[in-house]
Amino acid sequence: MSFLAKTFSQVIARAGTTTALLSKPRYPTSLTYRLASRQSSPQSDNKEQKKYEYLLVDIKGKNSNVALVQLNRPKALNALCDNKEQKKYEYLLVDIKGKNSNVALVQLNRPKALNALCDGLMRELSTVLQTIDKDDKIGCIVLTGSTRAFAAGADIREMQNNTLAQVVGAGFLDQWSAVAKIKKPIIAAVNGFALGGGCELSMMCDIIYAGEEAEFGQPEIILGTIPGAGGTQRLPRYVGKSKAMEMVLTGNRIKAKEAHQIGLVSAVYPANQLIDEAVKTAEKIASHSRIVVQLAKEAVNTAFETTLAEGNRFEKRIFHTTFGLDDRKEGMTAFVEKRKPNFTGQ
Repeated sequence: MSFLAKTFSQVIARAGTTTALLSKPRYPTSLTYRLASRQSSPQSDNKEQKKYEYLLVDIKGKNSNVALVQLNRPKALNALCDNKEQKKYEYLLVDIKGKNSNVALVQLNRPKALNALCDGLMRELSTVLQTIDKDDKIGCIVLTGSTRAFAAGADIREMQNNTLAQVVGAGFLDQWSAVAKIKKPIIAAVNGFALGGGCELSMMCDIIYAGEEAEFGQPEIILGTIPGAGGTQRLPRYVGKSKAMEMVLTGNRIKAKEAHQIGLVSAVYPANQLIDEAVKTAEKIASHSRIVVQLAKEAVNTAFETTLAEGNRFEKRIFHTTFGLDDRKEGMTAFVEKRKPNFTGQ
């Protein structure tokens, strides 16, 4: 049993209490319990509350007979583990950012392999992103790696001995498409290498910010194969046919500055400022109506899937749809009244 769990059990035992869920958890491990005391409990003060490393304890009720115990590891999403056991995810680090705790920061964490995108990592990433996508309190996601590498590509050792029958039968790389299906906006914050699958993963995101030393490339041709997760399809849409052909057929890399010039990335920042800048943009996105942001994302993505005429018809339908939303009315009313809107996601 972890230290947090042991401490929680000890607090319950001391109070002689029964438990009932107080509020809906944000994550399966984020729990807040209301402890209805069956015995009289001593009054708590600030000193008592500081006694526990991972818990906040207070006494409530007119008769001071209700103990409120709150798990308090917000940066770890209240994972029930101690420092040695803090491995909720095998390949990822997840944190909540922003003044209003409305931005999820997801970091790829295979440093020894330069964040090579093995099957386990991509399955875990898909699961985590899908969980965050359902969290009403999160409005935007930032996806990043390490300073040295966003992701150096797919895991070559994992693929090396695969056969045609195996990759076709198992639907190899099919799970990667889950990233592009997330409804909430994702900002890729790219430092270091974004090569092969790493470059493809960044292009699945909605906005790409790069550190000054970032490098992008599709070097699969050097390995005797071609990009398999959207490199031949998304890259031409970002940078045009000629540059995409050059990158795919030669395997050459481009630096962050050139990536910015040709439209692959939105902005370039010093490496030590990249995450802060990405979170800042994510906070601004998260401050808007969640449902309208998702509709806007869908409308822009549709531009890459259809003709201009059909895209314009789709945009018009989505625009008209917003007039059935409370947030559209609130936004326009706030503008007329010269105040800040209070969006509810409805």
